[in-house]
Amino acid sequence: MKIAVACDHGGFPLKEAVLEAIRDTGDELLDLGAFSVVSDDYPDYAEKLGRVIQKGEAERGILLCGSGVGASIAANKLKGVYAAVCHDTYSAHQGVEHDAMNVLCLGARVVGPKLANELVAAFLAARFRNEERYIRRIEMVKKLEL
Repeated sequence: MKIAVACDHGGFPLKEAVLEAIRDTGDELLDLGAFSVVSDDYPDYAEKLGRVIQKGEAERGILLCGSGVGASIAANKLKGVYAAVCHDTYSAHQGVEHDAMNVLCLGARVVGPKLANELVAAFLAARFRNEERYIRRIEMVKKLEL
């Protein structure tokens, strides 16, 4: 699976741990930046990652900012991008299994490297449960997209 990663300056301190966690899974990695700590804007990175997901250039993404919240809000503005902030492994896998989450958002000021590794592993190991009730709900969500 191809995984895109993007972060702003607030998420940058956690980025290397996330990249390493992806490498550990054996999944293919697409690094969209930031590549240094400079003041920048999380919506730019959320859009960059979201467009990659929309085009099918990556199946999933991981977005990092200070809290994960701003990145999540911005990413969810893009049709077909289903992003959530997760600070626990249950949400990281359940969001994929039940809700077709395709972008994991993490806050570098909230989550440390060890927990980030566990969250990334749970997110990437999860698969959507192709059950009628989950499909029905996803279709309902899609109808809400503009």
